[in-house]
Amino acid sequence: MKIIIACDSFKEALPALQACEAVARGARRARPDATIDLVPMADGGEGTVATLVAATGGELRETTVGDPLDHPVRATWGLLGGGRGIAVIEMASASGLGLVPAALRNPLKTTTHGTGRLILAAIESGAREIIIGIGGSATNDGGAGAAQAVGVRFLDGDGRALPAGIGGGTLEEIDRIDLTRRDPRVAAVDIRAACDVDNPLCGPRGAAAVYSPQKGATLEQVGLLDRNLAHLAEIIRRDLHIDVRDLPGAGAAGGLGAGLVAFFGARLQPGIQLVMEAVGFAQRLAGADLVITGEGRLDRQSMMGKVIAGVGKAAQQAGVPVIALVGCLGKGAEETLAILKKYHPINPPGTPLAEALPRTAERLEATAAAVLAEGS
Repeated sequence: MKIIIACDSFKEALPALQACEAVARGARRARPDATIDLVPMADGGEGTVATLVAATGGELRETTVGDPLDHPVRATWGLLGGGRGIAVIEMASASGLGLVPAALRNPLKTTTHGTGRLILAAIESGAREIIIGIGGSATNDGGAGAAQAVGVRFLDGDGRALPAGIGGGTLEEIDRIDLTRRDPRVAAVDIRAACDVDNPLCGPRGAAAVYSPQKGATLEQVGLLDRNLAHLAEIIRRDLHIDVRDLPGAGAAGGLGAGLVAFFGARLQPGIQLVMEAVGFAQRLAGADLVITGEGRLDRQSMMGKVIAGVGKAAQQAGVPVIALVGCLGKGAEETLAILKKYHPINPPGTPLAEALPRTAERLEATAAAVLAEGS
């Protein structure tokens, strides 16, 4: 019997790899002769680098870059295993909200310059493909800071290049975009961004209106940031002949989605799709008899681009049954039975979170053993 174990992280309890390992221990107790393939999963958010590196036998690396306020920070990224030349980056490790103390959060000033430096580090490592998770940003600069890191120049009305580390409050000063000094290797790399929101760059659902308040913007600043992003979009349309203003996902990460498309030639894709392609999930399904997946909470949102949805649909297409082990159930959990054979909460109903979290590994192992022992 071949069992694929493809769990997401259990938030605040276990990273994806440790969750998979706990399930595997239980599976081996019940089915000692089974062949088990551990495929830790992620949807492009926090933990994607560690998950993909673990799933492919890759290598973690660290690079010192500037954080959102240009203070030095050691940012972790990875090279996937298999010699395929694929690097994986989380923009949050260089430009994330968690790197900025609450009292200093100001999207007029914060920049994605450090994320651009990570992209450059990946290119310098020889990567031919780069996957970027773009959640959790502290920024609203439309990706202009990241672009400066690879040589893109933003010129003011007098033809002077704006200083590196541009923030959302400076975008209005841009009069022209100059790509002539952009690192030529950028065009040769296939860059894909894991993007699970469809917000446009500007307007009521845009980057500034929806996300900048949580990054420290006042109501007045929200309006300024939105106008600045609209200005940047117009300059991009005029100078680069790329229309990013209403592109679904352009507003992700303070407009980094738009910037990656415009300045790096990137493609925006659902995170779970990117992760499954990177780990060769479809190929690993060959000959499998069962897939066990899991996450902390199963509810209606689990069908909306989450790991369980991606794993379940891929396995369903391959004719492989899937069961899910989950921390708890929420509204709409039964909707997942469209792609799952069954789901099993690992905690008794009503278990307090403070009690459940420390016992997640133990209960994953016990539930996996019990489920496989009874054949369901």
